[in-house]
Amino acid sequence: MTTPRTLLNGWRIQAKKQLGQNFLNDPSVAEMIVRRAGIAPEEVVVEIGAGMGALTLPVSRCCKKVYAIEKDPRLIPLLKAELLSNRISNVIIIENNALTFDFIEISEQEKCPVMVIGNLPYNISSQVLIRLIHARKGIDRAVLMFQKELAQRLMAQPGIKDYGRLSVMIQYCAEVGKLAEVKANLFFPRPKVDSEVLTIKFHQSLRYPVNDEIFFHQVVKAAFGQRRKTLKNALAGSLPASDRETVARILDETGIDPNRRAETLSVENFVRLAARLKAQFGLGPNSGQEQLWS
Repeated sequence: MTTPRTLLNGWRIQAKKQLGQNFLNDPSVAEMIVRRAGIAPEEVVVEIGAGMGALTLPVSRCCKKVYAIEKDPRLIPLLKAELLSNRISNVIIIENNALTFDFIEISEQEKCPVMVIGNLPYNISSQVLIRLIHARKGIDRAVLMFQKELAQRLMAQPGIKDYGRLSVMIQYCAEVGKLAEVKANLFFPRPKVDSEVLTIKFHQSLRYPVNDEIFFHQVVKAAFGQRRKTLKNALAGSLPASDRETVARILDETGIDPNRRAETLSVENFVRLAARLKAQFGLGPNSGQEQLWS
């Protein structure tokens, strides 16, 4: 594999900080990630941020087909040249943004759930994750590289500082585990922090299902919106027609101390609380607002 620095110089391209472009410069790391991901020969893979093909090349040799998403049009000819020189023909390059890409459409087109892989730009990692949660009916699992701090938040359990809104959102619908750690010096340009690769396996059936996921996430967002406040104060006024006394009563009825803080609640606690709040305020199906997922 030609180094990212050499490829970029040869094509007269400079990495764009605003696109979060940090390219893996050690092929053995990419091979390790793909090997640990356990990609099967019959799988269809969607890669987020294909870049210059560091992951695309080893992934393509393991699976049936790769849909390689790349937002930066400058990198498309370079990626095509790399695929051609390596005689790889099962990769479909799509110039698109992962935040608008239709994962479900690809899944329906291929008649199977897809596997998602990618070295995510740090500046949109959370948004991409939420996008995948939305589209999870078309996704079997994901293997994604995150900034270490965010990765730790996604795996965090109740009662510790890193546990927050994203922890609840992903753990509600998936099992999250650590696959590998990747040091900052293994990228070009070098980022300021290390990265971690996580496996995210979406549940086929939910352990604690809710009937209005948008409202559920509205409750979670409100609870964590002011982390230093107690639940009764954080939730009161953040939800339609709510007030402190009513919220405190509902918390008591749900078996949750109104003076607890959001980071102490489990996913199950949040599911029960959201169901009780919705019943109390008579909110209809999908009563939350889409922007609350952002």
